[in-house]
Amino acid sequence: MNWSDMFFQNWEGIIRTVIVGVLAYASLVVFLRVSGKRTLAKLNAFDFVVTIALGSTLSAILLQESVALAEGATALALLIFLQYLVTFMSVRSKRIASVARSEPSLLARDGAFCQETMRHQRVTQDEALSAIRSAGGTTVASVDYVIMESDGTLSVGLKQA
Repeated sequence: MNWSDMFFQNWEGIIRTVIVGVLAYASLVVFLRVSGKRTLAKLNAFDFVVTIALGSTLSAILLQESVALAEGATALALLIFLQYLVTFMSVRSKRIASVARSEPSLLARDGAFCQETMRHQRVTQDEALSAIRSAGGTTVASVDYVIMESDGTLSVGLKQA
């Protein structure tokens, strides 16, 4: 094993990475702009998986010489198209929406934690209390509700005085 190859092999690989990287990045930006704002919205689990797949694909395009730019751009376009198709269909079908997105979960109600739901969603009381404090509350007794949204954020409704 030649240890110097670990740090530098040749200029051809670097030049390829720069050229293909710029073009693949430009392709990704164009595809994301064409696909609309939904692709870049707050991430639910489905969107997160697509985002990871896009990053992995972009990485493969940049670093694997066996992946041509046209093939990589096609893969990026396919992932974005499939994400667009699923979101398009989920707006029109409750069944598809239930598969693609998770439902919000009620973690606290009328000043008390919903222990079973919190356990199921793996949320600690400390995490919920932190969200309550961020919303201007002090204790769980000060809330009407705490909801874990489908993107993982916590929404808090404070009791009105």
